[in-house]
Amino acid sequence: MGKTVQIRDIDDDVYAALARRAAEGGVTVPELLRREAARLAARPTIEEWLSRTRRRPSPITSAEIVEALDEARGPWPDADR
Repeated sequence: MGKTVQIRDIDDDVYAALARRAAEGGVTVPELLRREAARLAARPTIEEWLSRTRRRPSPITSAEIVEALDEARGPWPDADR
């Protein structure tokens, strides 16, 4: 069975924005919040995301990035001095 969560002290303007969004989506505020909570829970934490991305081999080296930036920026204005 699902759990109940209660949120207290939501500012009126925040609730009004949630109510507008819910109405635009054709759902109730609790349903909108339920969907958003599920979406938030499905996202990895920053630590999980960083851990996952650190394991991937980089398709490009730092030197290649610097070289591409230098090429895109062009010569330094005072390079002739």
